[in-house]
Amino acid sequence: MLPREVTLKNEEIMLSPYACKSADAGKRMREEEPCPIRTDFQRDRDRIIHCNSFRRLKHKTQVFLIPKSDHYRTRLTHTLEVSQIARTIARALRLNEDLTEAIALGHDLGHTPFGHDGERVLDKLCGGFKHYEQSVRLVEVVEKDGQGLNLTPQVKDGILCHTNMTAQTLEGVVVKFSDKIAYINHDIEDAIRGGVLTEEELPREATDLLGHTKSQRITSLITSIIKNSADKPEITYDPETQAAHDLLRSYMFQNVYYSSAATPEKEKACKVVEYLFGHFCEKPEEMPPLYVRLGEEYGVQRAVCDYISGMTDDYAVDLFKELFIPKPWIAY
Repeated sequence: MLPREVTLKNEEIMLSPYACKSADAGKRMREEEPCPIRTDFQRDRDRIIHCNSFRRLKHKTQVFLIPKSDHYRTRLTHTLEVSQIARTIARALRLNEDLTEAIALGHDLGHTPFGHDGERVLDKLCGGFKHYEQSVRLVEVVEKDGQGLNLTPQVKDGILCHTNMTAQTLEGVVVKFSDKIAYINHDIEDAIRGGVLTEEELPREATDLLGHTKSQRITSLITSIIKNSADKPEITYDPETQAAHDLLRSYMFQNVYYSSAATPEKEKACKVVEYLFGHFCEKPEEMPPLYVRLGEEYGVQRAVCDYISGMTDDYAVDLFKELFIPKPWIAY
């Protein structure tokens, strides 16, 4: 029996009746021969890990712009933490861990440089841009030199629905919960490291219930999900944990994510994105060949969004300097 067949058989025996089994993976946009070793969801996970967009996440902002310390989260380390939390929950609930991991690793592929600030600028300039929609566009159209990664529909659905919508699979819903668990708690740690807040300033109603360290809070949230979701067709917290989670999340939005302390630097980052967008809309021929081709097929603004959203923080800043900062023209 081939390794793939062994996995499919084991899933039928071991997974919850509410899990999305690999044998039920939907059709890809382009038909392919099955891999003899990996299931379709394992194959999707590997394609995501090996794509350019995944590697670029290591130099994209999570919360703190262009972090130079090795200890602040980037979009890549955030993604890995989401994956770890999601896999822990999926395993405990007997859901499909491979599908969960593929969704988690791909959920932020389409994020812009400078985090959500860059996303808001593109959304305003092009009349509609959301990073979760861009993540799906990347895997369908942009990656592999315009061929896309040809992922299964369950993985793409989980990626699309990780922010505001509800995924069709419980594995996708687990990633949505895990994303919030990860960013709330690791952003608290980074904010404390950066001197933005202290542990004592966090709302006591939340920390007394969830814990006074990052590890304790993550464990409490995961435990609540497992206890309240086992052998059920839904993913949920108990009411007290949900309230504590929501309170902590609201506190972070008010005191860190929308803090006025970082506004001047965020405004600079937004101007970088704005100038780059305007420049390449006027001169699309200056973009790399892939994006020139995408512009011919999907329109210039759409291709410019593809190009800019794929940039790392440093690349965007360096390109801005090259295009807009004057250089000496007299040889010494």
